[in-house]
Amino acid sequence: MSIPFIDLKTQYRQIENRIKDNIETVLEHGAYVMGPEIGELETRLAEYTGVSRAVSCSSGTDALLMSLMALGVGPGDAVFTTPFTFIATAEVVALLGATPIFVDVDPVTYNLDADDLRRKIRHVKENRKELTPKGVIAVDIFGQPADYDAIEPLAHNSGLFLLVDAAQSFGATYKGRSVCSLGDLACTSFFPAKPLGCYGDGGMVFVNNEELHKLLVSIRVHGMGSHKYDNDRLGLTARLDSIQAAVLLAKFEIFPDEIAKRQEVANRYAELLSRVDGLTPPSVPEGNVSVWAQYCVLARDSEQRAEVMAKLSEASIPTGIYYPKPLHLQKTFASLGYKEGDFPVSEDVASRIFALPMHPYLTAEDQETIVKVIEG
Repeated sequence: MSIPFIDLKTQYRQIENRIKDNIETVLEHGAYVMGPEIGELETRLAEYTGVSRAVSCSSGTDALLMSLMALGVGPGDAVFTTPFTFIATAEVVALLGATPIFVDVDPVTYNLDADDLRRKIRHVKENRKELTPKGVIAVDIFGQPADYDAIEPLAHNSGLFLLVDAAQSFGATYKGRSVCSLGDLACTSFFPAKPLGCYGDGGMVFVNNEELHKLLVSIRVHGMGSHKYDNDRLGLTARLDSIQAAVLLAKFEIFPDEIAKRQEVANRYAELLSRVDGLTPPSVPEGNVSVWAQYCVLARDSEQRAEVMAKLSEASIPTGIYYPKPLHLQKTFASLGYKEGDFPVSEDVASRIFALPMHPYLTAEDQETIVKVIEG
């Protein structure tokens, strides 16, 4: 039995000729850095998400870092975000000398809890006089949109920016709007395992504000001004390669169809898993569309998770845990002074959650096999 966790090979077979043609075009024109594919990709994805501008870059992490730099984040600033995410979300805050302030997550969606965000903002304003509340980074975990109707006004009414970490959710919609059109800026990742991924690292920032767009373009290339040897500010080497843009342009042609197929796979899982006692399939609030970057199931307890994952492993079916240790318990953030028990929902979810194979080409037969192994 061979059921891939993410099936990039089957996807490649759908678009092999287009991929090769696009790469060959880059090899022919030789503009490997900032070639014409970059502008084409930025224009097409900006139109797709409904924003005025998009700025491609070298990774999802750099997309976040560039955004925080454009927003002026630095030492003494407090940025509120979730501990139940990949480290890049909070890492970029700390890299700029600012302080991540963690906020617990909702027990159903695993996204930022707006009520706890309100409490944490108030606490910092009243008790952390050495910090200036600066912004909020909301993460669309596993491709599921956060509760933006609650989070966005809370951030803006508190004088804070809202940065959408859509690293896992490009293509998702919140009440009919692309998640990448929300907030002051939105970032995504094109890491190969993402719903829309390239064949290496890549990322993008989505923006409507013209001044922020100019800053992002400058920061992407060493703080460049009107000339490449005219530097107006400190910046990065954060360009997306032309070949990666060529790959993304080919993949984007089938992306809407793949989103639809992901919904079918998720719906089948939900139906099949309803017969397994103790397992809670993920759910999406009405009006939203997840892109199912991962399909993460909640076990009754850590023992059931270990038992189910062991059964699947014995049957050569891959699984994963996103994420086994919340960020507030990571060694790298020990200086922040958090301890076990500070974020009970994040810690509980981390102890029980696990991911099953998820991709647009997962067959009904393979899903039935997966669930039968779990039941056995």
